[in-house]
Amino acid sequence: MRVIAKKTLREFWLKHKEAEQQVKSWHREVERANWRGPFDIRKEYVNASFLSGNWVVFNIKGNKYRIVVKVNYDFGMVWVRFIGTHAEYDKIDANKI
Repeated sequence: MRVIAKKTLREFWLKHKEAEQQVKSWHREVERANWRGPFDIRKEYVNASFLSGNWVVFNIKGNKYRIVVKVNYDFGMVWVRFIGTHAEYDKIDANKI
């Protein structure tokens, strides 16, 4: 998969050093993935949450952080739309970011 907005991830891990390795690992795993649908994601990320319109929420570092992405399975693209703490995630509407 092609991950769009690595800059967003980098800015986050520079601010939250304790999450750097987990975010980098997630990024590497997603780039190596070839997801054809939600079932492919579920095989690798059993705790991922699926929202309408191909939005997916990933838990990072024991659910301390969340990454919200929009997936285009046909084109093999993942757009990072949000990354933040669990508390920051609770303040957003993940379906509207």
